[in-house]
Amino acid sequence: MNPPATRRAPLGSIALARSGDKGAHANVGVWVRTDEAYEFVRHALDAATVATWFGVDAAVVDRYELPNLRALNFVLRGALGAGGGSASLRTDAQAKAYGQALLRLPLAIPVALLDAPGRPPFSKELV
Repeated sequence: MNPPATRRAPLGSIALARSGDKGAHANVGVWVRTDEAYEFVRHALDAATVATWFGVDAAVVDRYELPNLRALNFVLRGALGAGGGSASLRTDAQAKAYGQALLRLPLAIPVALLDAPGRPPFSKELV
């Protein structure tokens, strides 16, 4: 059986995200609207990939699967520095933009998912 045809596109072509902080930790939730898209992101989006994208050590990234929500949650421990949002000198000290940054991650996404109805309406602008 041949692998499905893919096209390089940002994660945001098929997913939505939200992020924030808990102390010194950044929290990024990613969810999709179909079971097929969830199976794809579950395999394509691991802790090492997220760590590389944000330029942190993979050992500080925890990934949690929430299959009933078709979601993944990533915690980047210590990503905001000592003291977290109130003391950090980082540009995004409260990790509010981390979700949008992760949606820009380019992946080889199956064409069937990119052409599926119900995908996020803003996805074409992310390319």
